[in-house]
Amino acid sequence: MPLRSAARRLSKILMAGAALLCLTGAILAQRGGGFGGRPSGPFNVRPNAPYDGRFTFVRISYDPAPGGYWYRGLPSWSHGYPISEQNLMKIMNEVSYLGAHDEDFNTVTLDDPELFKYPVAYIIEVSWWTMTDRGADALRAYLQKGGFVIVDDFKATGDFGSAGWEPFEANMQRVLPGARFVDMTPAHPIFHSFFEINSLDNFPQAYNAGRPIFRGLFEDNDPGKRLQMIVNYNTDISQYWEWSGRGLRPFNDTNEAYKLGVNYLIYGLTH
Repeated sequence: MPLRSAARRLSKILMAGAALLCLTGAILAQRGGGFGGRPSGPFNVRPNAPYDGRFTFVRISYDPAPGGYWYRGLPSWSHGYPISEQNLMKIMNEVSYLGAHDEDFNTVTLDDPELFKYPVAYIIEVSWWTMTDRGADALRAYLQKGGFVIVDDFKATGDFGSAGWEPFEANMQRVLPGARFVDMTPAHPIFHSFFEINSLDNFPQAYNAGRPIFRGLFEDNDPGKRLQMIVNYNTDISQYWEWSGRGLRPFNDTNEAYKLGVNYLIYGLTH
């Protein structure tokens, strides 16, 4: 599918699907999953779908650091779950032939051997991310064996009590001592793996102040090698996925967030 046609189709899908996504959210709320990631009762994690070879969105869960339950008492890793991934997977299946699960979304801890069955993993709110030694060893092995990690909803220092970049950096030094993160430019292939994203300047923000910062971790700290991790810092791309059925932000801004999500997944599956 030509990229320009795919972009136009994405806009049509978002406009035509808004009512459907709202209905989906209402159904999830009736099941106890909440609307827009906001549970009506105690927070419950869905049972994981058995591995069957189809692409499944996998979110990393962890025990939050103190202060990590600041939003409605939810653990920080769960914000937007499962609406964000559900909406992204529905878009992914509309614009590609991936055939991903769009009703099943798995959550795993880093030290769960099941993680190694999935090529792409997603983790958020890493200012409150705590990590065991076993988790650090497992994440190191996952990255070195070809896994790709998306880090999102990562608040800068002071936002909602976030400690910013430092706790994440400390954790990653335990995973890969000497790891260095590089500020990304739109020239990198990840921004052209499906949609053409030619500028990261003034990327739409859901609620964060200032400019989003996109950073990457490369194999052997060499930007010429495989990108192992993409970090969306001082921004929350998934908020647009979560809100896309609610009309809280312009479609054009939501389109850009979906383009990033699709590109990230395509890159992670092909590199």
